[in-house]
Amino acid sequence: MRHVIALDVGGTGMKAALVGADGALLYEARRATGRERGPDAVVETILDFAADLRAHGVEHLGASAVAAGVAVPGIVDAESGTAVYASNLGWRDVPLRDLLGKRLGDVPVALGHDVRTGGLAEGRLGAGRGADRFFFVGLGTGIAGAIGIEGTIEAGAHGYAGEIGHVVVRPDGPECGCGQRGCMEAIASAAAVTRAWADASGDPAADAADCARAVDAGDPEAVRVWLDAVDALAAGLVTALTLLDPRTVIVGGGLAEAGETLFTPLRAAVERRVTFQKVPEIVPAALGDTAGCLGAGLLAWDLLAGPGTDHSDGSGRSDRLSTEVSA
Repeated sequence: MRHVIALDVGGTGMKAALVGADGALLYEARRATGRERGPDAVVETILDFAADLRAHGVEHLGASAVAAGVAVPGIVDAESGTAVYASNLGWRDVPLRDLLGKRLGDVPVALGHDVRTGGLAEGRLGAGRGADRFFFVGLGTGIAGAIGIEGTIEAGAHGYAGEIGHVVVRPDGPECGCGQRGCMEAIASAAAVTRAWADASGDPAADAADCARAVDAGDPEAVRVWLDAVDALAAGLVTALTLLDPRTVIVGGGLAEAGETLFTPLRAAVERRVTFQKVPEIVPAALGDTAGCLGAGLLAWDLLAGPGTDHSDGSGRSDRLSTEVSA
C-alpha cells in the first residue's frame, strides 16, 4: 500500500505514523526523544525511528514509504531542510532533511515547523476544515500560531510567520525568554499559568491543569490567576484578528484541554475587546496530539504533488490528502 512516513518531534517524545494517501493512519508509534543524551543523540534517535518505520512499511504494507515528513520545534528553514535552532533540543543548523533522506534510501523528505504543521492538519482535516481563512494557536510550554489561507499555511518571508506568543500585550509584564517584557507567552502559556498558580497556591508541584480544576471548584485565587492569563490571551488574539481577519480561530495545546473553562471566558474577553473587528468562531482543536503527525504526512504528500507546489512548511497544497481522517 502506498504510504508516507510522518514524524512529529517534541522536546520529550516523538509521535510517528505511516499515513496513506486517503489520510488513514496505517500504523502509529511513539518513542522518547531522549534529549538528556544530547543533540547528536536526538538526531540519531530520529533517524533510527524513521528507519524502523520504513522497515515496518516494507514488512506489513508490502512497500517502502514514498516520502517522509517531519515536524520539529524551534526555528526551521523548510526550504533548505534545516533545523536552524531549537533550544529544548540543543540544535543549531542541523541538516535534518538531508540526513533523513540518506537514511531512508534517498526518498524525498519535507521539514516543517511543529505548530505550523499541526495547524496545516487542523485546517485541512480538523477544526478548520471548510474555513477559507483560519488562525491556529497552540498553547503549550510556549505559544505559537499558524496562519491558514485556503487550506495552506503562510510561513512568511523568513519562516517566522504566526509567532503570536511574542506579541507584547503588557509592556510592563514579566520578562520573556525572547528578551522582551510582557509577551503573551510569558503570561498566557501553560508554563506561565503553571508558574503563577504554583506561586499563588504555595504548592511548587501545582501546574496549569491543577489551576483549571481549582477554577472549576470556585477557588477565587485560581480564578484570578486563570482570568489574568485569559485576558492576556484575548489581547493577543484581538491583535491577530485585526491583522488577519480569520473566519475561525482554532485553539489547541495543553491549556485548551481545560475545555469550556478556557473557551467560555476567552470568547467573552475577545468580544469585550473588539471594536470594529469581526469576531470569528473560536473553537478547540479537533485532532489532539495527532495533529503534528497528520500535518507531517500532509507535508510528505504535498512534496509528491509535482512541479509548481510550494513545499515551504506545507504552504503548497495537494488534494491527495484532503479527505476526513480515518484512524
